[in-house]
Amino acid sequence: MIRFVAIASLGLAACGSAHAQGFADPADFSGSFQDLRERQFTEGGQLIVDLELVFAVDVSASIDEMEALQQRRGHVEALADPDVISSIRAGAHGRIAVMYLEWADADFQRIVAPWTIIETEADALAFAAVLAQADFVSGRRTAIGAAIGNAVSLIESNPYHGVRQIIDLSGDGPQNAGPSLPAARESASQARVTVNGISMQSERQHPFRPPVNIDVSRYFEEHVIVGPRSFVMPSRTHEDFVEALRRKLIIEIAGLFPAELTDKG
Repeated sequence: MIRFVAIASLGLAACGSAHAQGFADPADFSGSFQDLRERQFTEGGQLIVDLELVFAVDVSASIDEMEALQQRRGHVEALADPDVISSIRAGAHGRIAVMYLEWADADFQRIVAPWTIIETEADALAFAAVLAQADFVSGRRTAIGAAIGNAVSLIESNPYHGVRQIIDLSGDGPQNAGPSLPAARESASQARVTVNGISMQSERQHPFRPPVNIDVSRYFEEHVIVGPRSFVMPSRTHEDFVEALRRKLIIEIAGLFPAELTDKG
């Protein structure tokens, strides 16, 4: 297994500490919490947050190791973006709950970073450090329905109560294994969980990987996303992915339509 910290030679200089990412150390923020919002709880004891968000990330055989680790780095960079942090702080409760799930086959559902509350930059950097230090493990098939179903269960069983619940599913191809995708989408809809997508239309082809010959963005629009204001953001390169994810997070945290973000810059 190769850790995320070991890929600097690939030009992805993302390593296992916040400092190595070019961000400040979380400890630097230890005394800056005076302006945090007061925490509120439901009658059942769940912490109320503006958003419960599952990052559901494809690591099937069509995603090579470099692409998988680029996805992790993209989440690290996007979460620490000042505009994303500002969006979190501007929410009614000033905090969100996030987790990072990597998926492939129906029985390959791996929690890389568990549920974490993010309300400051320090929280985002701590979450990023967990991602940076995790081993990489690849699956084989693409069971999108299983990923959605598992993500819904993880939302329903966590100790938080979100004003909104979203699954951010990224992938580069259609479902080819696992339980029914239409049934999983319906389950998410019934649970009032929105599924958004980042479609990766990679032009890189590997001789030992099957080519993806479909319009992934259209497939996601027609078969994956579900819920009010659900949308797909396409990406082709790592830079595209980071920017798509950054914009996507701001939209989701602020509860905007994609067009509204364009209007607001």
